[in-house]
Amino acid sequence: MRICGVLLDIGGVVYVGDRPVPGAIDAIGRLRDAGLSIRFLTNSTRSPHRVLLEKLRGMGVDVAEEELFTPALAARRLIVERGFAPHLLVHPSLVEDFAGLPPGKAEALVVGDAGEDFTYVALNAAFRALDRGAAFLALANNRSFRDADGGLSLDAGPFVAALAFASRRDPLVLGKPAPAFFESALASMGCAAGEAVMIGDDVESDVAGAMACGLAGILVRTGKYREGAEREISPPPSTVADDLASAVDWLLEHRTA
Repeated sequence: MRICGVLLDIGGVVYVGDRPVPGAIDAIGRLRDAGLSIRFLTNSTRSPHRVLLEKLRGMGVDVAEEELFTPALAARRLIVERGFAPHLLVHPSLVEDFAGLPPGKAEALVVGDAGEDFTYVALNAAFRALDRGAAFLALANNRSFRDADGGLSLDAGPFVAALAFASRRDPLVLGKPAPAFFESALASMGCAAGEAVMIGDDVESDVAGAMACGLAGILVRTGKYREGAEREISPPPSTVADDLASAVDWLLEHRTA
């Protein structure tokens, strides 16, 4: 299998909470040493781009600003391109990723993982924006994530689904598994989908989403992984690995020049 680029999920793959997954940092270094391009793709919408970069670098990950792709930055680009005025239903810490936008004309609701700010008042205001005709932008549509305490917590997806049900509107999802999200990362590496691999812990958003775009998909048994998750998608993952280090072992073993 010829491979020129690797897309990595970060939460649940590189780290869980504030701790790196054992062997993950060294595994990223081995990918670099093998001459492979890397892009970090996250559906995290609780932390801004700046903080995620600082977190990765603080753990010893060598990552450039342009190598980290987040749904918030994808949303910002779309808002500027289409002249939207955003109505934000996001975590307070994420607001900085939308600072300094030019004035917009058409309203757009932007939904991320607002955490404790998913109140009735906030959700009802978002519903009313949709009822006024606002565009419906979902930063991500994940069901859950592995929280810092080790348990699963609700992600943005259930709240996006509630707003979609109430408004009878389908959102435009900007993060994984949206094809444009994968395609923008591939384009930045100059790498074709058939020569790239996605490594993630979410069988739907990471693995199935990437494979639908023509990438190979490796599911890791860390983060939010649940026993038997690989049987939930068809075709199944290219392989299932215990962790990022094992995934990189498999990738380098099956890679051809």
